[in-house]
Amino acid sequence: MSTSDQRPRPGSESTLAQPSTGVLERLFKLGEHKTDARTEILAGVTTFLTMAYIIFVNPSILGDAGVPKDAVFVATCLAAAIGTLIMGFYANYPIAMAPGMGLNAYFAYTVVKGMGLPWEAALGAVFISGCLFLLVTLFRVREMIVNGIPHALRVAITAGIGLFLAIVALKNAGIITASPATLVTIGDLHQTSAILAVIGFFAIVALDHLKVKGAILIGILGTTILSFVFGGNTFHGVFSAPPSIAPTLFKLDISAALSIGIVNVVLVFFLVELFDATGTLMGVANRAGLLKAGRMDRLNKALMADSTAIMAGSLLGTSSTTAYIESASGVQAGGRTGLTAVTVAVLFLACLFIAPLAGTVPAYATAPALLYVSCLMLRELVDVDWSDATEVVPAVLTALGMPFTYSVANGVAFGFIAYAGLKLLTGRAREVPVMAWVIAAVFLFKFYYLPGH
Repeated sequence: MSTSDQRPRPGSESTLAQPSTGVLERLFKLGEHKTDARTEILAGVTTFLTMAYIIFVNPSILGDAGVPKDAVFVATCLAAAIGTLIMGFYANYPIAMAPGMGLNAYFAYTVVKGMGLPWEAALGAVFISGCLFLLVTLFRVREMIVNGIPHALRVAITAGIGLFLAIVALKNAGIITASPATLVTIGDLHQTSAILAVIGFFAIVALDHLKVKGAILIGILGTTILSFVFGGNTFHGVFSAPPSIAPTLFKLDISAALSIGIVNVVLVFFLVELFDATGTLMGVANRAGLLKAGRMDRLNKALMADSTAIMAGSLLGTSSTTAYIESASGVQAGGRTGLTAVTVAVLFLACLFIAPLAGTVPAYATAPALLYVSCLMLRELVDVDWSDATEVVPAVLTALGMPFTYSVANGVAFGFIAYAGLKLLTGRAREVPVMAWVIAAVFLFKFYYLPGH
């Protein structure tokens, strides 16, 4: 059995104060999930450290579209906290949320800079997509979609997210870099960032194999400490007052979004949000062992969390909020309940006041954690029926599509289209769930009739 399958022993929470344990037990059912408060909090810190980059990257990307950066920083922290709190308390899943990478780039570079729309109108489009998201969740359409995902695609989504994490990790570490000739090539392995990332990676793997609790977090913090000694990292203090959110708060322009007629923009936001979040939820939940007969017990609650977060984020002044694949790092560290998510949310709120401290963890310090998690997630592909090409090919296309298009949603799209098409061509159309046909058709429509994405 791999270290990824280990669970904290029941009763290990006995060292905690009994009243506190009672409250946490009622809220998060720690005993039922064979975990304890210490493990969950460590897992939350681990997840937060792997995704904290968003509080600096998101303002930079949206700032390119003219959105006030300081206000976006606050909106990013608040939107992440709100969505993750709902996920933790309402759905009780160890999955964190924040404004999504890819979606923010589409917002800034395609919708605002490419199409020339005001950023206020783009926020209006995000809000409308969130409303659509909420409607399909309330009417349980999203639940039907998730439950209609064939087994081969279900496991491939987890593996694909692992590959996605791998390319993100290797890029952040400087081990791979862009190349005009070959798209991607090896980076400069003499750089301190690459060397420290490699050291951190081997430390995490060794510690986790030796069953050291908090192995991933130890690796991240250890690499960060080494960055001060060898990487030229500098300490900028701990506390600072949060900037004003006034420049973006409630500045969305819904009427402009509707009058401009940007139906295709709304649909792209909606489709990417729908399948990016759904794929991430399923992949991370599967990795955590939280699926029962291939399904999530509290799926609709989890879906409500991200649809609500999208609407809240647009009101605050940021692009679409979604479930984060980096949650897998917290799951690997032992996170199994909403207490992990609540820990992440609290840390996002704290970042409003400790931005200088949060900024001291470099991207190459979290890269080893993401790379190790990605290695473990690839094992899911053993559950594919490798003797059946109509199962294997869609699964592989799903897994490869995510890193190579830098989008979870695109990988899901490739998988569904291939699955439906190959079953039809081989005379096995009856094996395809009705919802899978619908999803494949929607993705074909998106690729061929919706420009700009």
